[in-house]
Amino acid sequence: MPRRARLIIPGVAVHIVQRGNNRQQCFYSKIDYHIFLSWLHQYAQLSSCAVHAYVMMTNHFHLLVTPGHHHSAGELMKRLGQRYAQYINRSYQRSGTLWENRYRSCLALDDNYVLTCQRYIELNPVRAGIVDHPRDYYWSSYSVNAEGYESDLISEHQALTDLGRTKAQRRTAYKELFRERLKDSVIDEIRKITNGNFALGGEDLQNQVAKALGRRVTPKKSGRPRRK
Repeated sequence: MPRRARLIIPGVAVHIVQRGNNRQQCFYSKIDYHIFLSWLHQYAQLSSCAVHAYVMMTNHFHLLVTPGHHHSAGELMKRLGQRYAQYINRSYQRSGTLWENRYRSCLALDDNYVLTCQRYIELNPVRAGIVDHPRDYYWSSYSVNAEGYESDLISEHQALTDLGRTKAQRRTAYKELFRERLKDSVIDEIRKITNGNFALGGEDLQNQVAKALGRRVTPKKSGRPRRK
């Protein structure tokens, strides 16, 4: 059965998840994280991808990027994945596949879902029980988006820009979003849509995109169809 073509629209944010093969470890030391971020910055620029958020966990990572053209996200992930895998195999005298076969992704069609995905990404260490608050986890973009740390890697998405007239206002408004944890239903929805390579958004917007692309952008409803 052929693979479904990846759902990408230039200029629309994409949530990306890449896991280690069989959920094996892919970051071993601080230098690994630093090297990964350096190459992420380099290849994002080469691939015309704007990076809005990230988190690196021991055996996987999440990104929120906006591709400049149809192949931008794929080029970024290929370049980054290949070079980092070569580095890990060489540095730790290992061989074989580092990553799962394909990264998983979904579109965030509107600003509400962009900010929801961004929070989902930066709250990952909290859900994993590693820290109590995202500011306490070093390997994520929270310190840039919420605390104002300087970064050449992170580009502010328009959804974040619209939260306030000044950077200070935007940071305050963004931090306020973290006062409440994401609902389990929202987390489940993001995971389901991302695993299936679909689109997050309101139903009307999903229908518009599906019509424009000529393909389904949401999962099929479970259960047997009703007889008429």
